Amino acid sequence: MYKLIINVCKGLILLLNGHLQVHGKERLPEDNYILIAPHRTWWEAVLFAVAAYPREFTFMAKKELFKNPIFAWIIKQAHAFPVDRENPSPSVLKHPIKQLKNGDLSLMIFPSGTRHSSQLKGGAIAIARLTKKPVVPVVYQGPLSFKDVLKRKPLKVQFGEPIELDLKKKVSKEEEQVIFQEFEHAWDKLDQELDPNFKYVAK
Repeated sequence: MYKLIINVCKGLILLLNGHLQVHGKERLPEDNYILIAPHRTWWEAVLFAVAAYPREFTFMAKKELFKNPIFAWIIKQAHAFPVDRENPSPSVLKHPIKQLKNGDLSLMIFPSGTRHSSQLKGGAIAIARLTKKPVVPVVYQGPLSFKDVLKRKPLKVQFGEPIELDLKKKVSKEEEQVIFQEFEHAWDKLDQELDPNFKYVAK
């Protein structure tokens, strides 16, 4: 079912825009991994999934998206799992950790949580520590409004080199900040590689 969903998404991207550019795919590990990105649009997760295929991902989605039974069934087939963003529970990490350890799926996560938040969350670090999986940075550059997507402006995805986090114990808040800075540096480097003139402005 995942393959069918990806092919449908590919068709929609081709129909609505037709200019998806993927860079750095050769950098992706052969084994599963944790894909991390700054959250810039609501459609970039789809672009990342299409760009990285045939690797399949599990990802967090806000619980409200699961209220409609038909839509809930579709996104579950795409390996989404619900998260209560207002009251997140530590148990929310159990699902992606299990999938990563089993080797079935990779994880796609936006450490900032929402498109309008600059506060990085520690979930990605905790999952990397508990699974020993590499963290792969990725960025999206392109239209930031759906209207501009329909104007067929290029959609660009850039994958970075895997980051190995050698974490043997729970990290402190200070250590988290150092790792967050490493993530942000990796994203900045990818933005520079792709288009140094690109500026993200929250819509």
